[in-house]
Amino acid sequence: MRIVCLVLLLAASLLAESVAGLKWTAPPGWKSEGARPMRAATYVIPPANGDAAGTECAIYYFGPGQGGSVEANLQRWKGQMSGADGKPANAKIAKQTIHDLPVRTIDTSGDYAGMGGPLAASKSAAKNYRLLGAIIEGPEGNVFIKLTGPAATVGANQHQFEQLLNSFEK
Repeated sequence: MRIVCLVLLLAASLLAESVAGLKWTAPPGWKSEGARPMRAATYVIPPANGDAAGTECAIYYFGPGQGGSVEANLQRWKGQMSGADGKPANAKIAKQTIHDLPVRTIDTSGDYAGMGGPLAASKSAAKNYRLLGAIIEGPEGNVFIKLTGPAATVGANQHQFEQLLNSFEK
């Protein structure tokens, strides 16, 4: 039994990814597409029943002291979702501690306008989207995690998102 546990721990550590003095393990079923510009990792998630498109979970790290404040990022993410009235959608923002790491989370739904700006692929809002986000204060700077996509697909993956957050450790 000890050997089996040791092999499983070794396999999990090999699958773990890391940045900013933190490591994590992606949930099963999330396909890693590796790092991209400005991203430490990108995971592709298949669509839930009824959704035409899947989604992705991106993990960003910009360096120590980079990427803006926790509060500014939460407000920016909140502003990317609008309600039926065109105003920023309501958002649940919470604080928690995971493995002695301060974490702020956001959960919001509505029409997703995306990143915006001149490099944005589309200027129109995607209807019925959901955003789950987290900012983990790591030893070498903040790590930003964002899962955005069709509401049903994001909802079907909320447990996996929480599993991802809970896997972060120094």
